[in-house]
Amino acid sequence: MNGALHGIQKLTTFARLEESGFPPVFQEETDKQIIKIAMALQCGIVGLPNVGKSTLFNCLSNAKAQSANFPFCTIEPNVGVITVPDERLTRLAELVHPERIVPTTVEIVDIAGLVKGASKGEGLGNKFLANIRETDAIIHVLRCFDDDNIVHVDGTVDPVRDKEIIDLELQIKDLETIDSRIARVQKQAQTGGDKQAKLTYDVLSRYKEVLEQGKSARTVSFESKEEQRVAHDLFLLTNKPVLYVCNVDEESAVGGNAYVEAVREAVKDENAQILVVAAKIESEIAELETYDERQMFLQEIGLEESGVNRLIKAAYKLLNLETFLTAGPQEVRAWTYHKGWKAPQCAGVIHTDFEKGFIRAEVIKYEDYIELGSEAAVKEAGKMYVEGKDYVVQDGDIMHFRFNV
Repeated sequence: MNGALHGIQKLTTFARLEESGFPPVFQEETDKQIIKIAMALQCGIVGLPNVGKSTLFNCLSNAKAQSANFPFCTIEPNVGVITVPDERLTRLAELVHPERIVPTTVEIVDIAGLVKGASKGEGLGNKFLANIRETDAIIHVLRCFDDDNIVHVDGTVDPVRDKEIIDLELQIKDLETIDSRIARVQKQAQTGGDKQAKLTYDVLSRYKEVLEQGKSARTVSFESKEEQRVAHDLFLLTNKPVLYVCNVDEESAVGGNAYVEAVREAVKDENAQILVVAAKIESEIAELETYDERQMFLQEIGLEESGVNRLIKAAYKLLNLETFLTAGPQEVRAWTYHKGWKAPQCAGVIHTDFEKGFIRAEVIKYEDYIELGSEAAVKEAGKMYVEGKDYVVQDGDIMHFRFNV
């Protein structure tokens, strides 16, 4: 199944696009679009100075942030486009024998360390807040290890306190946003009979109440689509989805420790995930040259998968992203789409003309392809499904789009 490499009249994509005025060398255009899609959403990695976030970022990306034992060694945000590990690509390639395998990516931004008082401009506060506002989700690294050789900016190790420092700074900034908006709509909402102003004012008031209690905006939920739209358009810092990464020592890499349990207790009422990673171990794994060496290292310490792989997958999920696949002799490729997208939107990920001229999608479930061993066998077994414009694509679907421009 060569995933949209044929039009409705069974012309190849190259020929079809050439007819439409596109150059026959389709690959360059596709690669540019993949990069554009991958870069559309970002996870920002944040944390107090010396918690290990830049060490972790270095493991994630070839873009090397300076790691040093002092605050603010990461002054400008470092951006890394990270390959998303996907074992399904390898298994498909073993059956299809393509010329190449193309994984999908996620963008990670390493943002300069924060200190108490950032909302008032302390340290790199204003720069930090501006950078974090541009991201779509937050990876919050917390120090959950003891090491006398690595100083803590506040003198002692306390990940819950560290979390609350950053939360407070972001909440203060969100309150400023809320108060500013309330000042603009309050009069209209209360005296002008403006329904939209009243709706906006109610949303703002709910956020204000929660933020003044020291809670983040993400703890508030709205039922109506109108309220959800107003809430989204506020772009509040504490409304971004968050993943707490507990950076532990080697002995705690598998089972965690008391620091991790304290974090779990502190975030139990938040809509947030927790991941345990030993950044120091990950940096050692990253230096190993072969896959077999890395797997042996992981087995020795009792891990099935590296923390970096788990973090990348978690970041991808945090951004509400999923993957559909295409498989053919030229390539086996993973494509990124937003969870809940329908077939025409996913066709547009490959090229906008595929969405404009969408006719139908031919879908094979990944499990069926692996079990039966080939596209021909899947067809013979009656397990290739023809879906229309309303089909909601599922993670791991192997897609073939029919289109006519």
